[in-house]
Amino acid sequence: MTVGGTPVAIAGGGVTSPRGFRAAGVSAGIKASGALDLALLVSDTPAAAAAVFTINRAQAAPVIVSREHLARAHGQARAVVVNSGCANACTGAQGMSVARAMADEAAQLVGCPADQVLVASTGVIGVALSIDKIRGALPSAFRALAGDQGAAAARAIMTTDPFPKEAAVRSGGFSVGGMAKGSGMIEPMLATMLGFVTTDAVVELVLLDRALREAVNDTFNAITVDGECSTNDTVMLLANGASGVRIDERNYAEFATALRAVCLELALGIVRGGEGATKLVTVTVTGAATAEDARRAAKAIANSPLVKTAIHGGDPNWGRLIAVAGRAGVAFELQRAAVTIGSTVLFKDGAPHDENAPEAAEYLKGTDISVGVDLGAGRASSTVWTCDLSADYVRINADYRT
Repeated sequence: MTVGGTPVAIAGGGVTSPRGFRAAGVSAGIKASGALDLALLVSDTPAAAAAVFTINRAQAAPVIVSREHLARAHGQARAVVVNSGCANACTGAQGMSVARAMADEAAQLVGCPADQVLVASTGVIGVALSIDKIRGALPSAFRALAGDQGAAAARAIMTTDPFPKEAAVRSGGFSVGGMAKGSGMIEPMLATMLGFVTTDAVVELVLLDRALREAVNDTFNAITVDGECSTNDTVMLLANGASGVRIDERNYAEFATALRAVCLELALGIVRGGEGATKLVTVTVTGAATAEDARRAAKAIANSPLVKTAIHGGDPNWGRLIAVAGRAGVAFELQRAAVTIGSTVLFKDGAPHDENAPEAAEYLKGTDISVGVDLGAGRASSTVWTCDLSADYVRINADYRT
């Protein structure tokens, strides 16, 4: 993988790859199927903690509680407890009580203040979360920390995900690892559905927060499956310093590159595993008047049902790409615009090149697709990742609660 022009090797492993972190995944009976649905992540020592959360105003109880705990503990955390199968969103005072009780129960097991435990939930909105089920399963999760359970934790946070998402990078004597979930209701605004990243580097809170926000902007905030922003979106980054490698301005770029690589691998996994997806689609907009215009146009293209269904069907319909670019509300010059599918030019300088359509159609039979649009209005660019839109997306979401 190349990040900002720097080659980065993605290693095997995930959230427990950095030293001093343990994780486990168990079944608490929240999911009717009996699948893993409760994850516990613990740092052996207090860790600096930074997080970004959804900007959706209908924020779930765990989002509110984790914000409170980060503020009260002055950016320190020992543990994260996560459940899937129930979002604990729009559940009123009872939901807040459950979210706080999740932290209390985990804190007693770990031996830390409740404010040093962060919580997260994912699943159906508006359903009460049973604290009794969580209370009953947490001791098993705590005992399971003795084994290498990072992969189980990654599975325990899944909902409609077709596969778990894990990634790790080793660089400069420190490691960065992570796990994430997300498949539908994905157009993150400050975060993804759920993402948990760890590092054994020593990172002051100001630098940690800066690095997380920069990484999220270029990775989790640059993906979309269906244009939907969840009530529970969260990304957390914990740094426990177990490697002894201190990050400062001299080696910040190396740390930021490693962090961005892990976040990008996780983000691309979310898109590849988008509900009903059969293709990963890279949308690159160039020739924009500003970076903001480029991102806005790229998101508009990536979220267009007409574009996504055309790609699913293998139709090189460049007109749909031009139409979205023209209505995206950004500077756009039709006579200087261009559209490419793969490396094939289908529209340029105001004129179609339909003689190239068969070549583009053949390219669209693949599973990793790139499309490009030049707005003809400047020099700024942006890349966004999305997936195609299939009939299975409709089926999955039509049946989600039934």
